[in-house]
Amino acid sequence: MTDMLAGDGRHSEPEEEEASTVRPYAVTGGRTSPTSADLPVEALVQALAAPEVTMTPEKRRIVELTQSQYLSVAELSAHVRLPVPVVRIVVGDLAESGAVRVHGLTRSDGYAPSATLSVLESVLNGISSL
Repeated sequence: MTDMLAGDGRHSEPEEEEASTVRPYAVTGGRTSPTSADLPVEALVQALAAPEVTMTPEKRRIVELTQSQYLSVAELSAHVRLPVPVVRIVVGDLAESGAVRVHGLTRSDGYAPSATLSVLESVLNGISSL
């Protein structure tokens, strides 16, 4: 078996690359979408309880991060170093179990991406006018 050269000059074993590919699949239990509503990346997450010993490391970290501050799904993705779709699933699971509350859901029956886009355009126009 030949070693592969990583971007920083170190040798990378194929198992390490395979593990990073399998990991998100394992974190979500093979699911590709949350069981509840799809969370927007700007939705704010707030912990309602302390992390439990039985939680996965990813869930525990999300609860720890959101105990003292609200963080968006996008920010949580960066903190836990997982793709946004994976964090959406994990946060959805935490919300269903009552461990976190998700604020800013504009989606009840009819989510309108254009409404979110128009808000962002308004903010951008306001900033540009400064």
